[in-house]
Amino acid sequence: MDTEIKLKGDKIIQQIPSIKDKALRINLNENIYGTFAEIGAGQETVRHFFRSGGSSGTIAKAMSAYDKDFSDAVYGIEEDGRYVTESRLKKMLSHEVNLIEKRLSREKHPNKMFFSYANTVATIDFAKQFKGHGWVGISYQIEPDEDYNEIILHIRFKETDVRLQQETLGILGVNLIYGAYYKYNDPKRLLRYLYDHLDKDQLEIDTINFSGPRFADVDNRLMSLQLVKNGMTDAVMFNPDGKNILPAAILYKKNILAFRGSFRPVTKVNMDMYEKSLKMFLNENKVNAENTLVVFEITLSNLRSDGEIDERDFMDRAELLCSLGQTVMISNFQEYYKVVEYFANYTKARMGLAMGVNNLIDIFDEKYYRHLSGGILEAFGKLFYRDMKVFLYPMIGENGEIITSENLKVHPRMKELYKFFKFNGKVVDIDDYDPSILEVFSREVLNMINHGKPGWEQMLPSGIAEIIKEHRLFGFDPNKVLNESN
Repeated sequence: MDTEIKLKGDKIIQQIPSIKDKALRINLNENIYGTFAEIGAGQETVRHFFRSGGSSGTIAKAMSAYDKDFSDAVYGIEEDGRYVTESRLKKMLSHEVNLIEKRLSREKHPNKMFFSYANTVATIDFAKQFKGHGWVGISYQIEPDEDYNEIILHIRFKETDVRLQQETLGILGVNLIYGAYYKYNDPKRLLRYLYDHLDKDQLEIDTINFSGPRFADVDNRLMSLQLVKNGMTDAVMFNPDGKNILPAAILYKKNILAFRGSFRPVTKVNMDMYEKSLKMFLNENKVNAENTLVVFEITLSNLRSDGEIDERDFMDRAELLCSLGQTVMISNFQEYYKVVEYFANYTKARMGLAMGVNNLIDIFDEKYYRHLSGGILEAFGKLFYRDMKVFLYPMIGENGEIITSENLKVHPRMKELYKFFKFNGKVVDIDDYDPSILEVFSREVLNMINHGKPGWEQMLPSGIAEIIKEHRLFGFDPNKVLNESN
């Protein structure tokens, strides 16, 4: 009998099932039964199940309604006339689930766990200008008498060949179905397994939402964080309701005013900067309130604690920003120019960045751009793209003086470059700021909360202190407050 040889120093390597093995395991389970509906890139996912063997026990139906009239007749008409949308995918999933429940008797199939897998995608165009994107999802049961769970994600293709994109989509589809059934108890791991046999440079996942009884405790904002943390996308966004939203959909053709910060916690200074800069931004040429989006951005570097991302801390910040009715973006961008570059993918309208003096001084530090062949000039060419403006919030200097764009000090080598942008109106001061709150700093508030010191409540926007106390955010402990007062 052969025994496996193990040498000193050998490491345990995780064995990832092949795509064929994943499809076969699904096929050989007599209780997993469902439909495949794929539009836009062939029937690439179901093909793996047909080829792996034993598919007759798994596939109730496979279809692809390519023709728009056929598709409308089956799934209904889209009001906006677009077919590669989340709305379309949800209609496909709902329709197919209803059909399988209607046509297959539960009395005849008491143990069947029904599922419906669907995708609607657009692959790369002929001119190869738009690489393509799509929506992919599954609605499925874990128990026959249980309600359906749902996983829906948005993808962006990175490859420049239609055939390669089709193959990538097929692999992703198998990974999703397999993960939905065998990794549903660990959504974070399920997320990582979507890239089994795929590379990050093949595919980007920029939105994902879990719902249903098995995912009742899943916070989709936390899942958004995982997408960025795992390098699956550069940025994710979610609305005040905590729903992950597609960046392309919400940013498309919008005027964008962005705020970057730690928001740990959000203070009166943050909100004063927001209110005053927004007022100035709306007075800009071609900017109207109806077509303007305000984005509060937290970079991943601001979420790290001792080198690791503190997820609890992230949730605390997200909860407060959401309570203020804000749209939040989590990004991998350390440099400001990358944020502007990202927004420029979706809009050619006006853009603004609101920031404090210290942030602007950092922007003019050459050390952040040594990796660029064009150095700081290349970065600034991207940062001050089109009509981008910086709305500058003042700070108090070491000697108590107010520092604005007029008297801030950058490195001597950068003085003339700074003067160029200042003279051309790319940097403008927020003049009607509230001078009484200039000495409010997030880190000081956080320190007061952690040590039970009184008085921090007055430094925060209305209602925020109550939320921190009620939910015990940022390590708030009422016992510390009592001990301090005693």
